Order: sequence, then structure tokens, then C-alpha cells
Amino acid sequence: MFTGIVEEIGTVTAIRKTGNAIRLGIRTGITFDDLKTGDSLCVNGVCLTVTSLQNNKVVFADVSPETIRKTEFSQLKTNSKVNLERAMLNNGRFGGHFVTGHIDGTATLLKITREDNSFIYTFGCSKEITEGIVKKGSITVNGISLTIADFTDTSFSVAIIPHTIQNTNLQFLKTGDSVNIECDILGKYIRRKI
Repeated sequence: MFTGIVEEIGTVTAIRKTGNAIRLGIRTGITFDDLKTGDSLCVNGVCLTVTSLQNNKVVFADVSPETIRKTEFSQLKTNSKVNLERAMLNNGRFGGHFVTGHIDGTATLLKITREDNSFIYTFGCSKEITEGIVKKGSITVNGISLTIADFTDTSFSVAIIPHTIQNTNLQFLKTGDSVNIECDILGKYIRRKI
């Protein structure tokens, strides 16, 4: 379980293909001293299992064909910037919302507009994604816990402050880029019950 509060931006160092699967290597900027093989790590919103570590600076994880099909991981390249978050501790602050790391699909950045001290990012997506959205509800974009500002049947927008942009890979997004989306888990449970 994660919170959607990104701890750092990592850099993809290796993408090794094995059939339809990949082994991903990610360089971290800070030392994750407590990270070990078998731990969960949220990478651009995707919960991955750490399969090995190299000098506590490079994390390796295997990515299944199913994960590649459901995420934007097929577009990753060496030197791509990815958001990283370790699994939450049960004795820490809960700053975002419940994030499972199980991606519902992808969305495409349509435009960025400035509004005073924030930026409005508008994403195009499938109706399947927007059916899991409520205005002022939570959504995870590339692992970042954000609040829905507005939505239609085929798009949604989020208002983002400069601090979030500077400390996540949102700063590198361009119109047409894809992102991983996870709708709020609480909304999914309610929708399933109805």
C-alpha cells in the first residue's frame, strides 16, 4: 500500500527484454537503506517487487507482460524519469490517499494551462477511467496522489501546485505523453457494490 506522495524521481538505467516481459533497472538519487529484495516499490504508480539491489543505488524489478499491457511502461526508455515511493509504514503520516499500485489504465496529456499559482493538467482517457472518477475525489497519476478538478466522459483535469511539479516527473511531461492512472480504491469498492 502506498500514499501517492512521491519520495523521489529515479532514472531508468536498464530495460532488458525477455520475450514480452522486461527487467527494469532504476537509479535512485537517495539511498534507500531500508529497501531490500522482496519489498514493494511504487514506480510511476505501479507496484513492483524489488528483485535485486546494486550498491543501494540501483533497484531491479521484473515487469510482467500484463503490467506492460496495462501501463505506459512499454514507452519507457533508458534515462526516462520515474516517480518512486516506498510502501507506507504503519507508523507514519498518511499524506495522500490509499494507493494500491494496481493500474486501471493510461491517459494522455492533452494540455497544460496556468491558473495563478497552479497549473491545470488535462488528460484524455477512456470512459472506463472516468466512470471511476468523482469531482474533488482522489486519483493517482504516475503514482502521484491528486484531486480531480473537473471531468467529462473522456477527460479529467487536476490542479497542481509548483512544488508537486518540481518534485515529480510531471515536470517532464509534454502534450501527447501517456501516464499511468489508478482511480480511488474506495470508489471502486462502492461502484462494485452498486
